Amino acid sequence: MFLLASVVTNIPAAFGQGDWFKRFVAKTVSDTTSPGESSFRIYPTLGYSPETSFEFGLSSLLIFQAKKDTLNRLSEVQAFTFVTLEGQYGIWLDNAIYGDKDKWFFLGRTRFQRFPLLYYGIGPKTPDKDPALIDANYILLRQRVLRKIVPDLFAGPEIDYQQLYNAGFEQPDDHFYDKPLGADGARNIGLGAALVYDTRHNVLNVRKGFFGEISFLKYSPALGSNQNFRTINLDVRGSHPTSIRNVLAWQVYGNFNTGNVPFNQLALMGGEMIMRGYYYGRYRDKSMLATQVEHRWLPFGFSKRFGAVAFAGTAVVGPRIRDFSFKYIRPSGGVGLRYLLFPKKDIFLRLDVGFTKDGPGFYLFTGEAF
Repeated sequence: MFLLASVVTNIPAAFGQGDWFKRFVAKTVSDTTSPGESSFRIYPTLGYSPETSFEFGLSSLLIFQAKKDTLNRLSEVQAFTFVTLEGQYGIWLDNAIYGDKDKWFFLGRTRFQRFPLLYYGIGPKTPDKDPALIDANYILLRQRVLRKIVPDLFAGPEIDYQQLYNAGFEQPDDHFYDKPLGADGARNIGLGAALVYDTRHNVLNVRKGFFGEISFLKYSPALGSNQNFRTINLDVRGSHPTSIRNVLAWQVYGNFNTGNVPFNQLALMGGEMIMRGYYYGRYRDKSMLATQVEHRWLPFGFSKRFGAVAFAGTAVVGPRIRDFSFKYIRPSGGVGLRYLLFPKKDIFLRLDVGFTKDGPGFYLFTGEAF
């Protein structure tokens, strides 16, 4: 992505059929919208991981402010679709939409994908190799509909629908796993409520602000769920400017479950947001507590477009909070490159590499991890 513009500018003018591609790249890497005007961009992505081989994707981003008022917070809707050389595919959609004067706040995510779920077992100590493979279709629909109570404080109902179907459990050649709950498929619907305190103005790149959320979800057969369990989520984040360009950010995240929890809805360590470098679900159990800190140079002092980050995190899983053990705390760390995709909206494209004892993990997304 970062080399795309320089490559295109060298295409000979004689190849007129390439003009549309030049215009597409120019529109993607420039930001000509006026303050308050909405912006919409589509751009290609390319990734690689041992689980997927090469991954080809297309990302889109819509950003706007309610009633085109620059005093309103910046809302964002992100979509990402991908296909891999291993035959996996998926569509992701994330939204953080603020109404006029913050009267309403819609916060949610949607996932549909056919993707292998590597399964290393449950608990803080699981085998380092030879995971089982659960190949399944997966649907996630989670949305919070929040109403402003007082400035920066929101509350409202939350719904979560998760379904795993067409599932197959493939054991490794030299290791045997007991089939976890939900390995043959599961459907669970949760209803609950969320309380959110949010002083951020730009969700995708927080220069200064605080976000805190606590939510509760109840999954029950009476709601159409296969299992009966409860979930409490805690997410606290702070961002503090250290200079006109630099930001120090931190996050504390907790996921705590009780009851008969299917394996795919346990507290899962890893992924593109927290504990980068670990495969999502490398460690899983009913409870998890994770922290991370990140320093951002946005952008470098010698560049108008390029910046970087350095980050580190720790996390631990266990059946209950009182079972957390210091010896099972897992560390991660890494660095990232940033490209200022929307200068007038202060939004960066991020390329991160996270390092763990299991090896590196690469992530390419719009906006910061937290």
